[in-house]
Amino acid sequence: MMFSRGVRTRAHALRPHGRLLLQSALSVLALIAPLSAVLYWLTIPTNSWQPVAVADLVVVALCLVGTIAFYRTVIWVDTEGISERGFLGRVTEFAADEIGSVVLLDLYQSGAMDTHPQLFLTGTDGRLLIRMRGQYYSRGAMETVVEMLDAPVVRVPEPMTLRDLNRVRPELLYWFERRLTHHTG
Repeated sequence: MMFSRGVRTRAHALRPHGRLLLQSALSVLALIAPLSAVLYWLTIPTNSWQPVAVADLVVVALCLVGTIAFYRTVIWVDTEGISERGFLGRVTEFAADEIGSVVLLDLYQSGAMDTHPQLFLTGTDGRLLIRMRGQYYSRGAMETVVEMLDAPVVRVPEPMTLRDLNRVRPELLYWFERRLTHHTG
């Protein structure tokens, strides 16, 4: 176990897929570039382009903050426990004896036939400690967590929908996912 600027880090550092940052950057560029071009085209002749430049600088600053937050997002794991620094910078740590079970399953994407792996780390009291989503972390990263932590592993053999998971294990879902699936017919 190492210490990095007051944060205890563990042997294996698991990071989100790098392609997510590229996809996000391309999406922002695809939205902002044409809009800015049109606004500059309309405002430069009247010499009122300064608010457009300020808005572009704000967007660039927000993208920079998002990029830094992305690169700081990490899950550290070893045989002694697991630590997570989330996208917003919050650090949570759990010792191995606090972990009750690891649940691995494939969850259907809403409105699609594709599935993504999901790993749920629950405490000895059953509450959700850490969730790793297949959209952000690889299956190999999830298997590293399983290998490092000596906790009972529940592997759900069949893919589930969000609605099925809400019915069977709602405590594994975020509050907004429970709410959305609770009211659907």
